[in-house]
Order: sequence, then structure tokens, then C-alpha cells
Amino acid sequence: MKFYSNGKLLLTGEYAVLDGAKALALPTQFGQSLEVEANQSDALNWTSLDENGKPWFEGGFQFINNSFQLTSERSQVGEKLESILNEAQNLNPEIITEENRGYNITTRLDFNRNWGLGTSSTLVNNIAEWFKIDAYKLLKNTFGGSGYDLAAAQNRQAITYQLTASGASVLKTDFLPHFSENIFFVYLNEKKNSREAINHYRELPKRNKEGLIDKISSLTEQFISCDNLNEFELLMNIHETLIAKTLELPKIKQERFPDFPGAIKSLGGWGGDFIMVTGNKETVFDYFNKKGFLTIFEFKKLIF
Repeated sequence: MKFYSNGKLLLTGEYAVLDGAKALALPTQFGQSLEVEANQSDALNWTSLDENGKPWFEGGFQFINNSFQLTSERSQVGEKLESILNEAQNLNPEIITEENRGYNITTRLDFNRNWGLGTSSTLVNNIAEWFKIDAYKLLKNTFGGSGYDLAAAQNRQAITYQLTASGASVLKTDFLPHFSENIFFVYLNEKKNSREAINHYRELPKRNKEGLIDKISSLTEQFISCDNLNEFELLMNIHETLIAKTLELPKIKQERFPDFPGAIKSLGGWGGDFIMVTGNKETVFDYFNKKGFLTIFEFKKLIF
């Protein structure tokens, strides 16, 4: 058996999506696969390969008394994987049984796992498909978060994502601006811890978030319908200003790239992973390469 999930970028709604703002999420052309092969042992042997085909995690698990136990050297990755597998087993104990418990598992990433494109979310979605369980329940009981990344993992086009009283609302939408050749994604050479970013947001006083949800939801709709680059850049700046005020943090352009001629918008947890920038290809690559940022994607080479 083989499963595959897409990576993601959250174009609008970072942080605010946790409280019910409508967000725009884009699945990426990069993702992660999971291959399941039965073996004749009573062990589950796990190998995780990076984008170059080199193992970045190898571990073994015994299946005893209806639960997985890590048998290899204990590590943060191994222990987290153990907890995910056990939660999946709790949600559906019929996939792995005492009579059917030997497997070789191989995961393969298409992207550098430091990029923040969804190493965890693609893994959770793949395991959920293998166990035939609700991926959102598995995420909630393991990593937490809004779940937008799972929705992106399951789709091959842009989506809007919103948490409502009745659950997550996922709607496919068209998002391919005619000026997409002027949109680029730049990796900031550092990985942001999503859980730390979420915790920081959760601890903010309520006054910081007053009116935020409605404003971000409105901006998301405007991003989708925008057909003018100048207007798009204005929307980027408005979004940055709103989130900066909420988080009580400086905007990344103000702090790190004040002389860049185009617009800059943070994506996901502020301070790491990718930013979205606008401009022409020569200017963008020249500016950021000179500052040591060499991982830059054109819109159509990263987004479905």
C-alpha cells in the first residue's frame, strides 16, 4: 500500500485561523509518501527518507497488548511517532492485530523538512488513510492545531479553511492570479516551531484580537478575488499590519528587509519558514540571494 499527501502554505489567516477566521491555504507540489509492506516478523520497522533519499529517522516498534512500543533508541521523533501510532490504533484497532502486526514502513519527503511545508501534517494524513480513520481526530490528539494543513494535504487546488461550530469548513477555490509570475516564496533559512507560535498567540490578551477574525476573513475573500498586483500588495500589507498589531511584533519587512522594493508577507508562524514577496524575477532573486537566502520558488513551481 502507498499513500501520498501534499505539503502546504497558509497564504492568509495565520494565527487567526485558530479562532475561526477564514483562511486561504495552498497545497504544494511537494509532499510526503508512506509505503506499507507486510513482513513475516512481529515488528514494525520504520524508515523515514529525506528529499535526497537518505534516512533521517530509523526505528523499530513491537506490537504488544494492542499497543506499539518503541524498541530502538529513544528519541523525540521516535517517541512522537510511537504516540501517533498508538492514537491511530485506539481510533481503529482492526488494521494492526496480534495476527497481523509485522510491517516495513517507508516514508519519503519531496521537500527539505526544515522548510515547514508540512512534514508532520503529511505524516498524520498518510497514517490516517492507512488506518482508515479521521485525520482531524488524529491530529487533534497528537499535534493539535487548526487542521488547515490536513485539508491542504487532501486537495490539489487552493482551498478556504474555517473552523465553525459544526466543524471544519473546507471549500475548493480558484486561486491563480494572472500576475502569479510576480509572486515568489522565499525560505528564511530557519524553521519555526509551530506549537511555540500557537502558544504565543493563545497567551495574548483578548483585546489584541478584537475584530481580528472578521477582518482576516474579509481579507481572505479579497485575496481570492483580487485581479490587480498593486491591490494584491496592498492586501498583503494590510494583513501584515493586522497580525503584527495582534502579536505585538514588528513586520518582517520593517525589521529585516526595509529596502526591498516589493511587498512582503509572513506565512505561518512569524519569524521562520517562508515569506511571500512580490516583484520581478531578476529583482527578487538578486536581492534575496545577496542576503544569503538561496531557496526561492516561483509561484507556479511550488503551488498546484
